[in-house]
Amino acid sequence: MANSATGALAAAVLALGAPARAGDLQGLDNEQSLALKGTVVDLVCGLTGKCAPGCGGGKRQLGLRADDGKLYATIKSVTDFAGSTADLLPWCGKSVELDGLLIENPRMRVYLVQSIRAGASEPWKPTIAFQEQWSAKNGKADEWYRVDPAVKTIIDADGVYGIKGLEPKKQ
Repeated sequence: MANSATGALAAAVLALGAPARAGDLQGLDNEQSLALKGTVVDLVCGLTGKCAPGCGGGKRQLGLRADDGKLYATIKSVTDFAGSTADLLPWCGKSVELDGLLIENPRMRVYLVQSIRAGASEPWKPTIAFQEQWSAKNGKADEWYRVDPAVKTIIDADGVYGIKGLEPKKQ
């Protein structure tokens, strides 16, 4: 009897087509775990109609047009200080499922992508494409942003805040 009830529950969950994961909470204000289904889009294209081939080839901010029509700006992957573009670019214009955190308040709504998959029958993949691409180019580093040549060049030119002349207070 218990096996048939468990089987019926599993079948009901599968019939709903609901993503099987929930984003890992990070303790951020206004965060909520949220799985989404939709199409990966170039946000500039989606908002203005000014589109570039292949979602801009990694030069544009990407997002998700959910199946309910809502547009989500995806701003981060699971790699510290890295965006989601490297993970989403291969899916430009294609349907995906995302798992992550929605941060929503009256001023903004953004989405932190933690996992991605093509569909319910595919395994979830963590959003680590940026880290993999960076390591292939620069070698292994625990904190990529501390040794990244481009970051160092910007700090050398404009300071740690990115504004010439603005320096941290000395303690």
